[in-house]
Amino acid sequence: MLEMSDVVVAGVRSPVLQGGPREAEEAVVFLHGNPGFSLDWEDLSERVGVFARTIAPDMPGFGNADKPEKFEYTVDGYARHLDGVLEKLGVRHTHLVLHDFGGVWGLAWAAAHPVAVTSLTLINIGVLPGYHWHYLARIWRTPLLGEMFMATATRWGFHLLLRHGNPRGLPKPFVNRMFDHFDRGTRRAVLRLYRATDDPGGISERYGAALRSQEWPTLVTWGRADPYLPARYAERQRDYFPRAEVVVFDRSGHWPYADDPERVAATVIPFLKRQIAANAQPQ
Repeated sequence: MLEMSDVVVAGVRSPVLQGGPREAEEAVVFLHGNPGFSLDWEDLSERVGVFARTIAPDMPGFGNADKPEKFEYTVDGYARHLDGVLEKLGVRHTHLVLHDFGGVWGLAWAAAHPVAVTSLTLINIGVLPGYHWHYLARIWRTPLLGEMFMATATRWGFHLLLRHGNPRGLPKPFVNRMFDHFDRGTRRAVLRLYRATDDPGGISERYGAALRSQEWPTLVTWGRADPYLPARYAERQRDYFPRAEVVVFDRSGHWPYADDPERVAATVIPFLKRQIAANAQPQ
């Protein structure tokens, strides 16, 4: 059974969707990207909550989290917030499930806290050497043009935009819920985050050097039609995570857990079960 509760870190509130045994110090931690929030993970959290503790926060600026003007909307700022959330919830061992910008935040945190990481599940994200911003990011990073884009965004335009690169189509309720939370505070957070992240390839390389020395069990899944983060990066993750299992979903786009939830669950759940079981064995 899933429950929502609030965690406050340095005065910034994050609603957290939790499942499984609340007292466990080991947890599967789901991190959404842009413009997602905790309920993106509702289906997977329910399934995983049967055998493990689950945690899925709304990160600042997204979903129902606080969206303060003075929050540090940077990769390091989000990694620090995540650290505070996990500390408040008493989590010492994490199985990270990361998507989109949540992957950048999560990998930055993992590089700084390698002992706390037990496994990685990367969904359309990872270390991105040589990556160049996609067309929407270039708009958001451009002063005035980004503000104009955000100010004129409509629900109809949002649905039309997300048809690109999603051959299976995204469920209408999923897109509507995404737009419902794409309010003024989130739009401001997106602009500030993208403008504060000058070189995503360089950032990934910086963390990649620290991550390469680890031996975490890793699952990499990717939608082949992703127009924002090319699927060629799926296999590249083996350069950084030698133990990686790589699965590419041929007809999925950037949100495979939304456009093909059963196949994603059939891939992710057994992997997490194996890692939970292995971690429970006496060392």
